[in-house]
Order: sequence, then C-alpha cells, then structure tokens
Amino acid sequence: MTPTSLGWAGIVRLGLVQTAIGAMFALTSLTLNRVMVVEFALPAVVPAALVAWNYVVQLSRPRWGHGSDVGGRRTPWIIAGMAVMALGAMLAADATTMMAGSPLVGGLLAFVAFTMVGGGVGAAGTSLLALLATRVAPERRPAAAAITWIMMIAGFILYAAVSGAALQPFSSQRLAFVASGVSGVSFLVALLAVRKAEGPEVAAGSEADIVQGDKPSFGAVIAEIWADDMARRFTIFVFVSMLAYSAQELILEPYAGLVFHMTPAGSAQLTGFEKGGALLGMILVGALGARFGGRRAAWMRWWTVAGCAGSAVALAGLSAASIVGPAWPLAPTVFFLGLANGVFAVAAIGSMMGLAGAGGGSRTGARMGLWGGAQAAAFAVGGFAGATGVQALREALHQTGPAFVVVFAAEALVFIASAVLAARLGDPSSRTDAQGVAASSLEFGGAH
Repeated sequence: MTPTSLGWAGIVRLGLVQTAIGAMFALTSLTLNRVMVVEFALPAVVPAALVAWNYVVQLSRPRWGHGSDVGGRRTPWIIAGMAVMALGAMLAADATTMMAGSPLVGGLLAFVAFTMVGGGVGAAGTSLLALLATRVAPERRPAAAAITWIMMIAGFILYAAVSGAALQPFSSQRLAFVASGVSGVSFLVALLAVRKAEGPEVAAGSEADIVQGDKPSFGAVIAEIWADDMARRFTIFVFVSMLAYSAQELILEPYAGLVFHMTPAGSAQLTGFEKGGALLGMILVGALGARFGGRRAAWMRWWTVAGCAGSAVALAGLSAASIVGPAWPLAPTVFFLGLANGVFAVAAIGSMMGLAGAGGGSRTGARMGLWGGAQAAAFAVGGFAGATGVQALREALHQTGPAFVVVFAAEALVFIASAVLAARLGDPSSRTDAQGVAASSLEFGGAH
C-alpha cells in the first residue's frame, strides 16, 4: 500500500528535524572548536581532527539506511539517531572542559563523543531524507529539498542567537548548561516532529515486501546499487562536487583577513554575504521547482550543472582577486559564490530524492546512505585539504596571495569536473519499467 504524499505542512514539520540537527552540529563543530583553540589554548589540529572523525563515522550511513529499509519504518531510526547525537553533543562539551586539565582522558572522551555525534547524525539524517524521498510527491521534491536545507541553516542561526547570550561571560559551567539545553530541546523538537509521521499503511506495505522475500543482506544491496550505472555515476558526482564545496568553507574568512586585511567583524560580514547568496539560490530553485512542469528530472539536472559552473566562475574570481587585491569587488564575488552554491546544493538534493525514490522504497534508505556516505567522505577530505593546502603553499611560496590563487583555482577546476559529471547523469524517467526494477536500485545531505 502506498502511503499518502506529504503536504507542505508535513514537509515543514519533518524539516524541524534538520533544524534540530543544525543546532547540535553548530555546537559541536563551531562553538567547541573555538573553545578548544581560544579559551583552552589547545592545538587547532585537535578540533579539526575530531570534526573530520565525525565525518568518517558518517561513512556508516549506507548501513543505517539499509536498516531502515529492512525494518520498514524510518522514524525509530530518526529518534534513536537524534538521541545518540544529543548525548554525544553533551558528552563532547564535558570532554572539551576535561581536555583543559587532562588532555589524554578528555581527548579519549571527546573521541567517543564525536563518534556518537557522527553516528547519530548519520542514522537520523539518512532516515529522514529516505522518509522524505518516499513520502514527497515528485513535483514537490525541489521545494522540499530547499525547505529542509534552509531549516538546517535556521538551526545554526537559532543556536548562534541563543548561545551567544548564554555563554557570556564564558565558563565551563555555562558551556555545560548550553550544551545540555540545546541538546535536550533539539531532541524534543525532533521527537515531536516525527510523531505520527508514518501511518500504519507504511508498516503494512513494508511487511508485504518482506513476505515476498525482499530482504537481502547489506552487502548484496550495496553491490546491487553500485552495479547500477546511474547510481554509481551519481555517487561519484556527489563526492567530487562536495569535495569542491567543502574545501572552500574553512578558508574564506582566513582569506579575507590575510589577503584583504579584514577585521574579524569584516570577514564575518563577508561570510554573511555568502550565506545570504546561498539562501537566495536555494529559495530560487525550490520555488521554481515547485511550479515547473514536464521533465523535472532533466530540469533539476541542468540547474545542478548551472550551480556547479557558477561556483567555478566565482572561485576563479576569488583566485583573480588574490592577485588584483582591494580593487576587486570581493563582496559581490562572494555573494555570487553563495548563490551558485545554493542553486547547486538544492538542485542536487532534489535530484537525489528523485533517484532514491526510483523503483519503489525497498532500497531508498540504502541509496540515500550511499550518497550521504560519499558526501561525508568528501567533507572529511575537502575541509582538511583546503586548509592544509593553503598552509603548505604559503610556506613553500613564502607568499600568501599566490597560495590562495592556486587553491581557489584548483577548487574551480573540481567544480568544472562536477558540472561535466552532472551533465552526463541520465534521466531516470526515461527508463522503461523493467530497467527501473532491474536498477531498483537506484542523499546529500545533510547534513550536515
């Protein structure tokens, strides 16, 4: 039995899970990063390694997705994942405080905490996107992708507004209080958001699939998905595009300070331009996608191409700005980079939902997990490669500007490669039913 498609209210309600994930992820990846380096004077490599490890743990996403496929329900995996993530976030705050006095014990505890955060966001995020892919009508998927991505960013913003005031003046006790409050509230929000999100018809339909013998092993499912040409090419596209996307994230503000001599407030404002452009791009694609008729899959594919190509142009502009200097229109360039990133991100997520839902829901979670794992691997490599690449080139060239020229140019080339890969992705709607079943067979996101 096919479950009823979600309306706009249902999509927004499930998007609250992404808001909760965004808030807890901001705590662990932003606040604790700063506290370790600034307040507790730990080497910057410590939080960088912990955040990278969180992404490595998220390589388990295919396994969580397969579990929700076999179990027949997504919400228990979302709830369990959010619970583990909330406990991990609170433990991470405690571990951060412990590292100031006992680096070894605190470091081991932080390793466990970030493992929990990575596992929790992997289980919850993958199952959430799989649920959306199976419950959202095709014509609403672009807008659903935009809504869930924007609501994740809203989680970052809400967290920043609350924690900014609650952590002043800073103390370990205040940090523990904020971590407990944010984690507890986020878990409750997610719990309410998924309440009755799956009706009894979902379980009935899943039980029918299992009775028919559709319960293969995890290895067999992944091998089946990887054997599908479109799924394999989309996995490669996700990894390459997110490699370019993540490599720029950690170097934009240092670039503004080192090359353009901006103050921390000025570089933060520049980041605001970039995020504003990203939101506009997401809203643009989401709004147009909700109203677009005809071949939506092809439409989303070409928006993905345009977003990747636009990102490459913007990064080439930043590379040129490193040579030109203050005369370059930096703020408009950064705004355009955000706009192109937003277009690319939402279009790719919309395509992902369409591909994940092709051929029915029996492999949706595993497909989402595979693509989410590719994204996690890209983030683990990209952020580290971008930051260390700039540092290594600055030391080798004994100049700052040329170092950023090379790194931004390299990122632009990776985005061009992503555009080519996106253009070569096929249209699942052009397949025959037999092909769809044989591929059956055939995530981005999340987030973070």
